[in-house]
Amino acid sequence: MSLTRSRGLALAVLCAGMLMIILDGSIVTVALPDIQRDLGFSPATLTWTVNAYMIAFGGLLLLAGRLGDLIGRKRMFVAGLVVFTAASLLCGTAGSPEALIAARFVQGAGGAMASSVSLGMIVTLFPEPRERGRAIGAFAFTGSVGASIGQVLGGVLTDAFGWHWVFFVNLPFGVIAGLLAVYVLDGDRGLGFRAGADALGALLVTAGVMLLVYAVVQAEPYGWVSRGTLIPLVLGVVLLAGFVARVATAARPLLPLRVFRSRNVWGANVVQMLMVAALFGFQVLIALYMQEVLAYDATATGLAMLPAAVSIGVLSLGFSARLSARFGERAVLLAGLVLVLAGRLLLVRLPVDGVFVTDLLPAMLLTGGFGLALPALTSLGMSGARPEDAGVASGLFNTTQQLGAAFGVAVLSTLAASRTEALTAAGHSAADALTGGFRLAFVVGAALVAVAIVVAVVVVRGPAAVAEPQTAEPVDTTA
Repeated sequence: MSLTRSRGLALAVLCAGMLMIILDGSIVTVALPDIQRDLGFSPATLTWTVNAYMIAFGGLLLLAGRLGDLIGRKRMFVAGLVVFTAASLLCGTAGSPEALIAARFVQGAGGAMASSVSLGMIVTLFPEPRERGRAIGAFAFTGSVGASIGQVLGGVLTDAFGWHWVFFVNLPFGVIAGLLAVYVLDGDRGLGFRAGADALGALLVTAGVMLLVYAVVQAEPYGWVSRGTLIPLVLGVVLLAGFVARVATAARPLLPLRVFRSRNVWGANVVQMLMVAALFGFQVLIALYMQEVLAYDATATGLAMLPAAVSIGVLSLGFSARLSARFGERAVLLAGLVLVLAGRLLLVRLPVDGVFVTDLLPAMLLTGGFGLALPALTSLGMSGARPEDAGVASGLFNTTQQLGAAFGVAVLSTLAASRTEALTAAGHSAADALTGGFRLAFVVGAALVAVAIVVAVVVVRGPAAVAEPQTAEPVDTTA
C-alpha cells in the first residue's frame, strides 16, 4: 500500500471516529421526549441525558490528550472507540434514568479519549503544510456535518425504530472504525510515564473543567446567580487556579507551560473559544427560532440547517487548503471570521414572519466561513506545539472548543430567554418577544466574533517554527 493511500485511509478512520462522536452530541436531543415517556424521567432530570455526556467529554479531554502522548495516541484512540461503543450499547439497553445517565457519562469519557488525540495524529500524519491543511479541512467538515445532521437523523431513527436506535446506530460504526484503526493507524510507543504523568495536575484540571461545564449547563435553566451555578463555578475556578500553580512548579507537569510560549497556541485557543461560542449558540437559537416562531417541525428544521453544513464543507474541503497555500493561514483565518461575522449581523434583523430564502439562507451560507477559519486556525494553533506535546495540544484545542460550545449555548440562550421575558412582561406577543430575544443573542454572538477577529489580528502570526524537543530529561520508551 502506498504511503499516500495509507495516510488517506488513516485520515478516513480518524474522521469516521470523530463523526460518530460529534453526531452523538446532537442526535439524542430529538429523542428526549420519547426517552422521558419510556424511562420516566422528570423534566428536571431529563437534561442530564445531555449534560452527563458534556461534562465527561469536556472534563477529560486534556487528561486524555496527555495520556495519549505518554502511552501512545493510537492506543488511546482505539481504547476510546471501544469505550464509546460499549457505552452506546449500555445507553440503548438502559432501563432506568440512572442507568442511562451513568452510561452517557461513560460514553462522554470514551468520546474524549478518542477525539483528544485525533488532531495530534493528523498533524503527525501530514507534516507538509498544504497536505495538513487539506486533512484538517476534511476533519473540520466531518465535525460540522455530524453536528448538522444529528437532529435530522435522530428524528428519523426515533420515529422509525424508537429512541434506543439513536444509540444502537453507533455499534456497527464503532466496531468497524475500531478494527480499521488497529490495522491502518501507525503505532506509536509514547513517551512513557516518566515523561510526566502528573496525577495531581490531572485531578485538578479534570475536576476544575468538569465543574465549569457543570456550572454552565446549570446556568441555562437556573440563571448565573443561583447557588447551583455559582458554587460549582467558583470551585471550578479555584481548582483551575491550583492547576496553573501546579504546572508552574511541577518538574513534569500535565500541561507543560512551554506549550503557551507560542503566541499562536494560546491565541488560536482564545479565537476558537470565541468563534465556537458564537457558532454553537447560533445553531441552537436559529433552530429554536424556526420551531417556535416559524412553526417548523424537527425534520424541516434539520433540513433547513443543511445549507450551513454544505457551505462549511465546500469551503473547508474545496478551498481552505489551497487558499492557505497561496495567501497564508492567517489571511484565510481572518477571511473566514469576517464571513462568519457578516452572517451573524444579518441575523440581527430577523423578522417575526421570516422567509427562509431571504432571511435565513444568506446567513446559513455565510456560516461557511467557519469552514475557512477552523482549518487555518487549527494549523496555526498546532504549529507551535512540539512533537512530544502534540497530544496535549490537541486535547487543549478540543477542550477550549467544548468549553466555547457550552458557554456559547448557555450564555446566548440565557440572554435570549431574559429578553423574551422582559418583552412578554411589557405586553408584546409571544412571537415578538421570542424574536426579540433571539435578536439580542445574535448581537452578542456577532460581538464575540468581532472580538475573535481583534485577537487574531493582534496575537496570531504566520505558522510558527516548532521548537526542537529537549533532550535533558530522560524519556522512557518502554511504555
